[in-house]
This record gives sequence, structure tokens and C-alpha cells, in this order.
Amino acid sequence: MAKVAIVTGSATGMGATCAIDLAERGWNVTINYRQSKREADETYAKVKARGVEAIVVQADVGQDADCRQLAAETLSEWGRIDGLINNAATTKFQKAGELEDVTPEDFDRIFRVNTTGAFMMSRAVFPAMRKQWEESKERGAIVNVSSNAALVGNGSSLPYILSKGALNTLTLMLARWLSPAVRVNTICPGFIQTRWMLNGVGEVEYNKLKEDEEQRTPLRQAGKPEQMSEAALFFLLEASNITGQIIVVDGGDHLGRELTKAD
Repeated sequence: MAKVAIVTGSATGMGATCAIDLAERGWNVTINYRQSKREADETYAKVKARGVEAIVVQADVGQDADCRQLAAETLSEWGRIDGLINNAATTKFQKAGELEDVTPEDFDRIFRVNTTGAFMMSRAVFPAMRKQWEESKERGAIVNVSSNAALVGNGSSLPYILSKGALNTLTLMLARWLSPAVRVNTICPGFIQTRWMLNGVGEVEYNKLKEDEEQRTPLRQAGKPEQMSEAALFFLLEASNITGQIIVVDGGDHLGRELTKAD
């Protein structure tokens, strides 16, 4: 029987790449979107082309009822949930140091999706994963998508940075609370070449950031969705004795500039 994963925010970008990569490994996938129906349908077609089954579910992960419905529709379709990638996220792009650029409402909205949403989705899938563990010792896996912003204190906005720091802590708590039925781990991407980033900062700034990554980071490269999916699927598919871990996937950007090497 094919295994089943839900990937939130999987119409475009990293989420879509994760869904397609899972399909290539034989997993059935629930594709989730909030607004981007056309793109979600395109991802659905790409997933189906890999010879697996898929469904598309519109849901706002910032709403508990939507999270529960997303899990319920997945269970109704396949009767099991083996993996969850909490990829959906939002932000408000803010000038660094400008404290007046964000409001309490921004904090509420960003935390609701980025942190509370990951909790609510994890809670929604846990009963199915626990049942599978109790009946057949098949362990579920949850992967949270955080950000290196939580580690270096620099990112698109103050609420975004804090929400990702809270998500890292949530990972540690859930790894304890959901064990032994579920493994819970997190990846912390840096800059990713996605439409989300391009639309957020604009073409000029996007190209500057990309060039800076390619010239400044220890690995001299700007992250791609495929590289983030590679790390997420490692935790989901392979890391059978790993839980409560947070890995940074940013080409070494969190290390800062390389020291000048002697000739």
C-alpha cells in the first residue's frame, strides 16, 4: 500500500517541489493551497504524471477547522496519513530596524499561519498516525519548514523571525509529546529561489539577494527549492532514528562571510 503525505502550501515553490519529489518516490500526496488554485492544479498534474494518486484541498492552515478538514479529506481518500510537511507560511516584508512597519495585527496573522498553523496541522494528523503505530508499528513523520532567520535574527520581518523561532521550539515539544508514534524534525532554509521571494521583495532586490548568496555564502550558491525538498524528504523518508532535530539548509549563510584564506 502506498504511503500518504500532506504538504501544506504546495501549489508553488518548495511545497510543490516536495509534493512532486514524494510522488517520484511512490507516495500519494494531498496538495494544499489557500488562493493559488491554478498553480495547485498544475502541481496536481505533475504529481499524477509520476503514476501515483493525489487530491487537491483548499484550506487555510491558520484555521483549525480547515486543518482538521485537510486531514479528514486525506483519510477519506486513502485511510492513512504517514507524513506531514508543514510548509505553508506567510510574512510581511519590513525594513530592518523600522519598528513602526509592523502592527500587532501583523504578529497575529503571521504567528497564526507559521506557528499555530503547524501545531494545528500536527494535531489534526496525529490521531491517524498514532492509530497506525498502535496497530502496525508504522511510525509517522512530521517535518516543519522554519527559517535560518530564527537563528541569525535577520529576515523578512520581525514577526516572521519570531514565528520561526517559536516553530523551532514547537518542534522540540512535539518530538517529545508525539513520540513514539511520530518523529518530528525541522529544516531551516535560507534564501530560496521562488516566486514567493521574488514577489515579496521585487525583481531588483531579488537579484541582489541572489547574487549576494552566490558570492558571499561558504558554498557560493543561492538555495533552490529542490535542495530544500532534499532535506525535508531526508527527515520524512530516511531519518528513522532521528527526532527533535533542526538542520540549517542555507549554503552556510548562517556562518557569515568566510574568513580570508591564505594563498
